[in-house]
Amino acid sequence: MAVTGIVLIIFVVGHLVGNLQIFEHPDRINGYSYFLQNLGPPLWIARTGLLACVAIHIWAATVLTIADRRARGPQAYRQNHWLKATVASRYMRWTGYVVLAFILFHLAQFTLGVPHSATFKTELPAYTMAGDYHVMGFVAVRAGTVVPDVRAMEVFAFQNRVVDLFYMVAIGLLSLHLLHGADSLFQTLGWRNESWGRGLRAIVTLACAAYFLGNLAIPGGVMAGVLTQNPPAAIAAR
Repeated sequence: MAVTGIVLIIFVVGHLVGNLQIFEHPDRINGYSYFLQNLGPPLWIARTGLLACVAIHIWAATVLTIADRRARGPQAYRQNHWLKATVASRYMRWTGYVVLAFILFHLAQFTLGVPHSATFKTELPAYTMAGDYHVMGFVAVRAGTVVPDVRAMEVFAFQNRVVDLFYMVAIGLLSLHLLHGADSLFQTLGWRNESWGRGLRAIVTLACAAYFLGNLAIPGGVMAGVLTQNPPAAIAAR
């Protein structure tokens, strides 16, 4: 669980950093999305690896749950007394279920475009790149390339308040899941001790809070009118 958890943490953080480009010039998020979608075999290798990590993570959680229940014996405890268990650790399994449902919905929403089919038909709106999109100093998408307008799709998706609410709740539970997972994996791998364990927990807590707020910024920006399908001239001119 710890090893696959590290891989998934790296992915969700990188995913957030990529999505926050929506606050920049439309070339950024649209060029970024087009670049990823056209990676070819490396993209499918990454997707397969991530799906394998998710499957192994769920399998490990299931095995540990079964082992925990067997260790208790056939009779349940009469009373449960929480000593040092945090809220995040107490509900780790339940937040995991919600996170799994959120991942499936998120894939349907932004990868398959299922909820947008009535508006965007079978394709996203087209966007013509105003400038080059660079990756590590190299031109990944050239100016003038017609790409799907992922930015418009994201803004449209978050104009639905039901979707916004579900997204915010799910991100909150994902952040709790990350809080306990990131904190405990250091102990699992033997990288934690009493001398710096408290400081490590504080760092992990701040990181998860930043992750939560970073994700809320996108639907919050749409709700506040900062992010629109036709970006303001100040953003479009960057």
